[in-house]
Amino acid sequence: MKKHQLLISIFILINIYSCKQESLGVSKIEGKQIAIKDSLEIDKDFDAIISPYRARLEEDMNSVISYAPETYTKNNGDLNTAIGNLMADIVFEQGNIVFNKRTTKNIDAVLLNHGGIRSIISKGDITTETAFKVMPFENSIVVVALKGQQIDSMMQYLSEAKRAHPIQGIQLTLDKNYKISKALINGKPIIKNKTYYVATNDYLYNGGDKMRFFKPSDSVYYLDYKIRNAMIDYFKKVDTINPKIDNRFTQTK
Repeated sequence: MKKHQLLISIFILINIYSCKQESLGVSKIEGKQIAIKDSLEIDKDFDAIISPYRARLEEDMNSVISYAPETYTKNNGDLNTAIGNLMADIVFEQGNIVFNKRTTKNIDAVLLNHGGIRSIISKGDITTETAFKVMPFENSIVVVALKGQQIDSMMQYLSEAKRAHPIQGIQLTLDKNYKISKALINGKPIIKNKTYYVATNDYLYNGGDKMRFFKPSDSVYYLDYKIRNAMIDYFKKVDTINPKIDNRFTQTK
């Protein structure tokens, strides 16, 4: 073996040996705090472009479209609330306008979810922004054709959930043990083989909040009508809202 080859081999062995013996570890960690300042300069050219749109948006969002004589919250009620009833009534009324025009049929009932109401309606002026706060999601109204057996499953779901899910067109009464003592659609007993048209939103139709009774269905109608837009249209029609807690979903003591 040539001399320089021998030296290279010895050098490699020394490095391998030293690597095996060396124990590596973190000896020190240092951090540095970088403050976020609120003095970020505005891009004047960009701001000039968006300024008219921002002004118009603020004007639209702050425009008064109705009035609330009281403050309404989804926590004010056990099995039905004034704000929940209002939401269901709006979907029933506004949704049926579109549904009837397209199909000549009518919505029989509405079921929404308690958690979908994201804000209160404060006493005083109702603005477009109010609707965006109450319903910030992009959920749209769908109408599902369900047989009476599925309506029974829906009623059972409501009795077990024990929550003020917004409903309309339904009268459901539970006994003191939360068992169903009366369940009506449009004031009449549920007929097993009859088809009912239930309005809900696309999130719930797809199984949100474990509402699996919407599928399979005879048919589904997508109205391409956001619940928030339905609220805005309704508010513009009425000078003053007046939702109430009523007997649509109750429990006997």
